[in-house]
Amino acid sequence: MKISIIGTGYVGLVSGACLAEVGNHVLCLDVDPRKIEILKNGGIPIYEPGLEDMVRRNVAAGRLSFTTDVAESVAYGQVQFIAVGTPPDEDGSADLQHVVAAARGIGRHMTATKVVVDKSTVPVGTADKVRAAIQQELAARGLSVPFSVVSNPEFLKEGAAVEDFMRPDRIVVGADDPHAIDVMRALYAPFQRNHERLILMDVKSAELTKYAANAMLATRISFMNELALLAERLGADIERVRQGIGSDPRIGYQFLYPGCGYGGSCFPKDVQALMRTASDQKLDLQILQSVEAVNRRQKSVLLDKIVARFGENLAGRHVAVWGLAFKPNTDDMREAPSRVLIDGLRARGATVAAYDPVAMDEARRIYGDAPAGLRFAASPEDALTGADALVIVTEWKAFRSPDFEAIKAVLRHPLIYDGRNLYEPAQVRQAGLEYHGIGRL
Repeated sequence: MKISIIGTGYVGLVSGACLAEVGNHVLCLDVDPRKIEILKNGGIPIYEPGLEDMVRRNVAAGRLSFTTDVAESVAYGQVQFIAVGTPPDEDGSADLQHVVAAARGIGRHMTATKVVVDKSTVPVGTADKVRAAIQQELAARGLSVPFSVVSNPEFLKEGAAVEDFMRPDRIVVGADDPHAIDVMRALYAPFQRNHERLILMDVKSAELTKYAANAMLATRISFMNELALLAERLGADIERVRQGIGSDPRIGYQFLYPGCGYGGSCFPKDVQALMRTASDQKLDLQILQSVEAVNRRQKSVLLDKIVARFGENLAGRHVAVWGLAFKPNTDDMREAPSRVLIDGLRARGATVAAYDPVAMDEARRIYGDAPAGLRFAASPEDALTGADALVIVTEWKAFRSPDFEAIKAVLRHPLIYDGRNLYEPAQVRQAGLEYHGIGRL
């Protein structure tokens, strides 16, 4: 099958590479010539484990190629995936300008039947807007060319996106056209050889499913973060509570880990967009309003703990930060708790030495090469030099089993603030360090 992918971000590039991996011929379009240049030169513009090798392998096999030419992309694929960004607008709603522009590009150039697939995370009703945009462009050209619009939301976790696409839990397809449904079944057949994973539904239900999934996961995180704060006040251990409730099969252990808040490109944006969608329907989603408020507060928990220990004026204090990305196995720092912590520390006069195994280039892009009060460390150990305390913000595997005695020997004050509850408090304290976790005894 010939497939065109519009957009080469996380969703577009992963989708294109994985579809090519199973034998399809894929052309990825992006209007950013810098991204296409990187891809044509054998690199990738994002960090995602396993993706770079897959892209190179399929480019070498002649199944994956890249372009900035809209007309070429539209002519190439019988299936046109729209996988562009939908950043939050000022009112919290999803900004659909790139989605509509992609649809107009298809309508402006198509001459044969197409199946247009919304892969971007979009609000309910977006398929109607895509259909209208294509129809308007065709009408302006005086043409009547048949096409279908399908909703096929992605469920890819950053850091495990390739694995998620190749071995999906479910494949949600929202469509009402029999031809489009047949095309989507054929397209995804290689990914569900063990058993049927494709869930067919109407378009609007498919669009809502994506937002509902992320909102549910965000709710579990905020619920556990709020319980962790209560556990601290009561003298309970949230880790034991997590084990106690997670063992109930109706609840399970997934997304029950308290920490310093969620971030990234999905949860914050999608929770806001779903609330905005509900507001447009004169409905207040009170649970999600609380989920967002709890997360906003949770991102300041580590800073609050440091201030409680050293006082509001942190001038002369130096803090080591391990972890900048919003989660492991990605370089994504969008809405990352590390940014709230670093900005809060610097605003109070402290200096910071930060290290992340992958996100250092992204941090330099955000803060500049030599930001005041912030040093980018060459290693975890380098970050510790001269620090009054160590703060863990991202649960990278490389941080899980450090030498606590060596850490104590370097720190000016034997303090660890564990924003991801990576360590057992007793083990840390046995090494002579003061330990502050999230809801831990």
